[in-house]
Amino acid sequence: MPSDRSQEADYVRPVRRLLLAVLVLVLAGLFLLWRVDSPRVERFRMAFVDAVVPNMEWAMAPVTRAARMIEDFRSYTRIYEQNQELRRELQQMRAWREAALQLEQRNAQLLDLAQVRLDPQLTHVTGVVMADAGSPFRKSVLINVGARDGIVDGWAVTDGLGLAGRVAGVGQRTSRVMLLTDSNSRVPVILQPSGQRAILSGDNGPAPLLEFIEAPDDIRPGDRVVSASDGGVFPPGLLVGAVVLDSDRRMRVRLAADYGRLDFLRVLRSRPAERIEHSGALLRPLGEDGSLLDPASEAAPEAEEAGDG
Repeated sequence: MPSDRSQEADYVRPVRRLLLAVLVLVLAGLFLLWRVDSPRVERFRMAFVDAVVPNMEWAMAPVTRAARMIEDFRSYTRIYEQNQELRRELQQMRAWREAALQLEQRNAQLLDLAQVRLDPQLTHVTGVVMADAGSPFRKSVLINVGARDGIVDGWAVTDGLGLAGRVAGVGQRTSRVMLLTDSNSRVPVILQPSGQRAILSGDNGPAPLLEFIEAPDDIRPGDRVVSASDGGVFPPGLLVGAVVLDSDRRMRVRLAADYGRLDFLRVLRSRPAERIEHSGALLRPLGEDGSLLDPASEAAPEAEEAGDG
């Protein structure tokens, strides 16, 4: 047995050396052949590449697939990061949009308080809201204008967008404004375009109730609600809000005044309207010098002349 193993070892060693020598010669020949710059050799190289490389596609397929997967993963990662960035920018844009809307509303409110007059004969005093009542049973605020500014109890108050309430207490330097939502508030209003009159009654809720409507079937949600001059409480034509229906099918008013941001309030100086006792006061006659004549003074001489006759 040992002699057989020694003979086999003696046979294998020369074969290995021969194969190694042949492999070295083949590689050297390929190297030299690849380095030879000859048209024939070039054609041979191209034929060899065309014959060998297509047959190696099966070996390159996993590598190609892995490379594509890595590239797709990187692409998805970039898309995810861009999506997160767009979400953050969208949140910032929403915040800026809300701030812009608030500033736009505040700007319109301040411009209206500073410049717009609802009536050429109607002036106003603007005050800053100092505090609110802080009670669920009373809806009122305090403003920093009072008797020294000429404020009179009962005058109408707006926030620049719509009617907010009326003056319900006057001090020397401050005044209390009863809002339309207060349970003690009762305001005569006119519903447009039907022209019906009603009473706007506060119930401490955000939308006061409409009461004493003559023909409710003629009223539609969205109808405009303005103040009426009944009783001389408010100047006519002040915007109050729009009609809405609650869950109980009762008519309420969505107020135009923004009670969530009552920073400034405008107190309207109401002057008593001229009372007309008889139709002759509508068109007063002119005298010879162009001055207005008093109908009562003219009526007296005519009565004396009739008595003399």
